[in-house]
Amino acid sequence: MALVCPYSLSRPGGVQGQVVGLARALTGRGHRVAVFAPLDGPVEGIRGVELVGCGRSLPVSANGSSAPVNLSPVAAARALRRLRAGGFDVVHVHEPLAPGLPTALLLARRRPPLVATFHRSGPSRAYRLAGRLAVPATRRLAARCAVSPAAAATAADAVGGTYEIVPNGVDVAAYEEAEPWPSTGPAVLFLGRHEERKGLGVLLAAFAALVEAGQVAGAELWVAGDGPETTRLRAEHGDLPGCRWLGVVGEEEKRRRLAAATVLCAPSLGGESFGVVLLEGMAAGTLVVASDIDGYRQAAGGWAELVPPGDAVALAGALAGALALDPAERRRRVAAARAHARRSGMEQVAATYEGIYRQALAGPA
Repeated sequence: MALVCPYSLSRPGGVQGQVVGLARALTGRGHRVAVFAPLDGPVEGIRGVELVGCGRSLPVSANGSSAPVNLSPVAAARALRRLRAGGFDVVHVHEPLAPGLPTALLLARRRPPLVATFHRSGPSRAYRLAGRLAVPATRRLAARCAVSPAAAATAADAVGGTYEIVPNGVDVAAYEEAEPWPSTGPAVLFLGRHEERKGLGVLLAAFAALVEAGQVAGAELWVAGDGPETTRLRAEHGDLPGCRWLGVVGEEEKRRRLAAATVLCAPSLGGESFGVVLLEGMAAGTLVVASDIDGYRQAAGGWAELVPPGDAVALAGALAGALALDPAERRRRVAAARAHARRSGMEQVAATYEGIYRQALAGPA
């Protein structure tokens, strides 16, 4: 089977991580899997899976972020020819309204059954317009899936139809078995792109308030990732005691940092269809403090401390509470959160999609 990702697998991202994780899980279940995606360099964590490059990517503004997609019709046509020649039973395309190979597949007349998964949460005028133009093509989809009710609502607003909810998954074992990164004390970890919607500025303000109040003595703030706000935020908070700017970290370091951190903080302001990073933190044994938004609320399952998005005072209070938690209560919460994360393992996601693939092959009932 073929999995199609519109975003460069050489860049970290939520959709990319789900495609790579699903490819590994399906391969482990005995399937021959090829992943089609733009490539800009090496791809981490995808051994044993055939990788087909769909050209290099360009950053395109989308949903308050920057998406690394390929816009070349020539690259899309070349990838479509390779896909047609591959003998695949089913093609599973993620974000089918994205430019590049996903759009070419929607328009193609000769292709295997097409299963689509919609990840985006939050409509925009451009997305709605793209959806209206694609409505006739989406009627030929063999199955429509969405990673959350919010993503399903966004997709339905754009192209109509009904959707099977298949939440994102996490490789639980990889996080549970990660060796903790060396640390000298408690740490709060931020993982994400440095852009307004991710709320890093809110976290930095909250941590600065805790430092000033003397509530985080000996604690560090680990800031991973980069983005358009990095320079400004470092200029404003570069002298913040205990703040460590890590830059972009690889998958192994990410897992080890999560295993070592006391708290994972996800302060996004919105636009998150599903908070898989929360599940990763739970699987690693980390307490989670996050914004109270739809995607995070669904992922948390009641095992994260949720605060109003953009509220630095509330965020500071939640972080202080998590850092000061009684060890016995911490162990209880970590155990319960890990059990919740295990129910969202990538193996379960792969098994669900296997059933959807079989239905797609069987055709309309």
